[in-house]
Amino acid sequence: MYTLKKSLGQHFLKDEIIIQKIIDAVKKESFTNLLEVGPGAGALTKHLINLPGVNFKAVELDEEKVDYLLQKYPLLKDKIIHKSFLDIDKPFDEPFTVIGNFPYNISTQILFKILEWKDEVPCVIGMFQKEVAQRAASKEGSKVYGVLSVLVQAYYNVEYLFDVGNECFNPPPKVQSGVIKLIRRAEPLKVKSDRAYWVLVKTAFNQRRKTLRNAVKSLFTAEELQHEIFTKRAEALSIEDFAALTFKMS
Repeated sequence: MYTLKKSLGQHFLKDEIIIQKIIDAVKKESFTNLLEVGPGAGALTKHLINLPGVNFKAVELDEEKVDYLLQKYPLLKDKIIHKSFLDIDKPFDEPFTVIGNFPYNISTQILFKILEWKDEVPCVIGMFQKEVAQRAASKEGSKVYGVLSVLVQAYYNVEYLFDVGNECFNPPPKVQSGVIKLIRRAEPLKVKSDRAYWVLVKTAFNQRRKTLRNAVKSLFTAEELQHEIFTKRAEALSIEDFAALTFKMS
């Protein structure tokens, strides 16, 4: 059969009720191209390969799992990319949806890679460590609201779908999990530039205990820093607040 590799953070989903809930969430969306990240032993794959009218691909780093999947599901011939998701080129020439029980050790990096492809990825449905899922979906004022929240939500509306207990996996991870859905915003956030927005957000949260006046003083004139918004901390600002501030950066 196959072995489970701790080094790759492999915890395979085994709960058929949870699997069906994820598949149901996928079926609600409209797409032609679908990329599964980390198919593992095929818990989701066995359903995804049978979706009508869908051009399906999967990306899997573990050679043993690639061999297993090809043996068990012959339909996957020429549809598996044997690499880390972080190292692949864009898998389709046209827009594509991304789904996966994402490897928790690189899940934040996966989201940032998807942001690089935001113009080509209108929808993402994925399972993450619960803490990461909550951060991606959280709003200003929350303790877990931070860089990930503000950068992802600039481009996507994020919905936290449901929790997944560790007993739903083999072997059970030490952490809880959560499934989220990202739908690309119909209207992009108005910013001076993507780079300005990213620099501002990362600088603001780098010293999140300080007021903005102290945390981001290198990015604004002394005159601008007198405005009331700079008396707040980063976690109190909405994505719209950050976007508006980019136009005042020096």
